[in-house]
Amino acid sequence: MTVTIEQAQAHLAALIAKLAPGQEFIITENEKQIARVVAETEAPYKIAPRVPGTAVGQLIILQDDDEHLKDFAEYMP
Repeated sequence: MTVTIEQAQAHLAALIAKLAPGQEFIITENEKQIARVVAETEAPYKIAPRVPGTAVGQLIILQDDDEHLKDFAEYMP
């Protein structure tokens, strides 16, 4: 599929949404090819889902320190 740069600017999101993985369209200006848009075949990376408890033991609080809160007393209700 070929579209002009004006069409691409006006309808880019819709044009991209129509593409199946691996499909492409060419953008032209003054009848010359200036760009090619290709739909990804799959996500370039996958993020693993978060699992509760994976950071257990990585943060150690040596003692409770409420002393520093006195500096913020005027901001607290």
